[in-house]
Amino acid sequence: MSSTSKAPVSRLPLPDSSRILTHNLTPDPLSPSVQGLVDTMKTRPTALRRSQATHDSSHFAYLSPLPLPFPYRIAPPPSDTPSRERALYIERVLSTQEALTEAPEVSTEAPNNGLKKYQSPEREVFPRELLSIAPSSLRDCFPHLDVGDAIKYMGPGQLSGEASPRESGTENEQAIRQELVDILSGNAVLMAIPNDDTSQENGYAPWSLRYSGHQFGSWAGQLGDGRAISILETPLPGDPSTTYELQLKGAGRTMFSRGADGLAVLRSSVREYLVAEAMHALGIPTTRSLSLISLPTLPVAREQQETAAIVCRVAESFIRIGNFQALNSSEPDVSFIFLGASGGSFAQQPPNYEALRLLGEWVTRKVLKLDIESGAPWAKKLVWECARRNALMCAGWQAYGFMHGVMNTDNISILGLTIDYGPYAFMDVFSHDHVCNHTDEIGRYSYKHQPTMIVYALRMLLRSLAPVIGAELESGKAVTEDCADVSKLKSWSAKAQEMSEELEQHVVETFSEEYWRLMRQRLGLRTEQTSDHPELFAPLLDLMEKHAMDFHITFRHLTTFRASWMEPMDSDATNDALEAFLRTLLQSNDDEATPGRDISIATRDWIEFLERYAARIYLDEELHAWKSSLATESRGDWERMREVETKKYNPRFVLRQWVLEEVIAALQSDAEAVNAGIRTVDSPSKARQMLNKILEMSTSPFEPWGEEGNSVTTDEEREERRLCGTGPKKMLGFQCSCSS
Repeated sequence: MSSTSKAPVSRLPLPDSSRILTHNLTPDPLSPSVQGLVDTMKTRPTALRRSQATHDSSHFAYLSPLPLPFPYRIAPPPSDTPSRERALYIERVLSTQEALTEAPEVSTEAPNNGLKKYQSPEREVFPRELLSIAPSSLRDCFPHLDVGDAIKYMGPGQLSGEASPRESGTENEQAIRQELVDILSGNAVLMAIPNDDTSQENGYAPWSLRYSGHQFGSWAGQLGDGRAISILETPLPGDPSTTYELQLKGAGRTMFSRGADGLAVLRSSVREYLVAEAMHALGIPTTRSLSLISLPTLPVAREQQETAAIVCRVAESFIRIGNFQALNSSEPDVSFIFLGASGGSFAQQPPNYEALRLLGEWVTRKVLKLDIESGAPWAKKLVWECARRNALMCAGWQAYGFMHGVMNTDNISILGLTIDYGPYAFMDVFSHDHVCNHTDEIGRYSYKHQPTMIVYALRMLLRSLAPVIGAELESGKAVTEDCADVSKLKSWSAKAQEMSEELEQHVVETFSEEYWRLMRQRLGLRTEQTSDHPELFAPLLDLMEKHAMDFHITFRHLTTFRASWMEPMDSDATNDALEAFLRTLLQSNDDEATPGRDISIATRDWIEFLERYAARIYLDEELHAWKSSLATESRGDWERMREVETKKYNPRFVLRQWVLEEVIAALQSDAEAVNAGIRTVDSPSKARQMLNKILEMSTSPFEPWGEEGNSVTTDEEREERRLCGTGPKKMLGFQCSCSS
């Protein structure tokens, strides 16, 4: 396929076999190949959905999306059915729900990729509403994907006015869009089913990953993708070494679901869909979002009954630290009952060092893409690269006031991507101690503890790979197949564990350097001074906390500060510009002074800070850095140019909790209207248009939305400005739960 041609999702090219995960790692023996998966779908489909401990050698399990209510709705067999046949009856009924019937493809000139589309003609198909496709993700990750008339069909994003009617393209464009919805909602499956069962590399089918992990500091045993199913990999045009994996979240049960249903509610799906693209726009490493599809008539039981949705999320890899812990945990051979929200029994398998080696080499060379000679040690470099990436990610979190909420080791990406968005939040009124997850009663994952928790997770990765690192330190070369000397495992592990402090120092240094760089960007500083953190960054945060000030509005307003305002003036002169700046700074979004704030003390404290800030801006090398970057005729206006540049790092729009709650409520109302027969999934929708406008604002957060600094003249501008505010007081510091 040329770099400019496009293909429907069913014809996206596959990567080279050496870069396909399922061709290089080990499947669970239940379905040891694609043909084995098909056989299981036909004869024992319950085995694919039954919670169970996988084999200790496995990295993943083949399976197929099945977005149905759980427990499954199966009519009882006839009363005269012999008891020995009742179990077979259930298997026969479920097998009819599996996507095993080849379906026709859309008309396209794109090359054949070897995949065929499969559906179940007997499965109940719940109405599916395409709520959104992310243009930013489409542009960056899938410029070769033909979505048909999907963009036209969704309509423009807008906050005001009436809902626009749906528009459609040609018949073939509609077919391409419908196929996209079928595949990204789990209703259709792409597979390459070989004629025999001789080679794993001859086929292709969806899969879910096996991993374990520590949750809130306690060992949780086997976890795995309980509701995430990866359906496809495709290389980035022009760069075959970069592949993107499409993963459906909420497409039904897997063998890792424990007591849960494998589905996702609309509420949590909207949150993940929007924030992934918002984080990318802020420059913070993250998984991406491609699509959001609502299934308004598919019920999902949580604290109350809700409706389902499926997010298609995207990453170069979804491997996380927990994948390594599954193969060499710190607490092997532990079996217990988990009594949390997902319920069910699960265990931790004994270590498998060969599986650990296979995964490590795959991650090192194909995921992290480290340039390591064949036969050279790789394990320490893997850990240190993962540490570097996660330190950079966490620095972005801290600099932009993001809180993840559930930093369990199974939620920490090996690539250093923000992953598994749950009860996350962006900071409102600044507090070092803020906790965004209301189930985190001790504040383990509070804002101030996030860097420490990254170190904790990386120590767990070091512990899992310790025997490999120790063996490589002793031999000076990479471990090989069946090289594990049981008598040396403890000494190898102990040797590697001695590097724990070195690892922490690596994280701290990388984090600090990146955090300081980002804070300088946010404060419009182009040179480095060792005094910046103790004299500017830390005091600024303390000042915001002391006077209960909004994190993001404060940073955005600081971009308008002029150091020249702090120059000495005649004793009888008034500095109107500085007074206006401080007056706006110390007021909340609705122009009312924040309750409890002593304006005179706050003004005094801020003037002290601004004097230090102005002196820092006026350092000779700082002034030179700014003026030398401007054209000669613009140097006299360097402060205005500095404001323009600094605004590029301080968002006007932030995806706050109240904004999310508002759009979720609107979309939920649409879903309820479908259930009540008031509207269909093809009806016009103001909620859908609101969602897509918020997506647009999230992916361009630095733009002056709502005519910033000017008078608004339209209803659309007025709504944009409202969404850039702090929202209702009751929503400040709003906490979410892990329920999703």
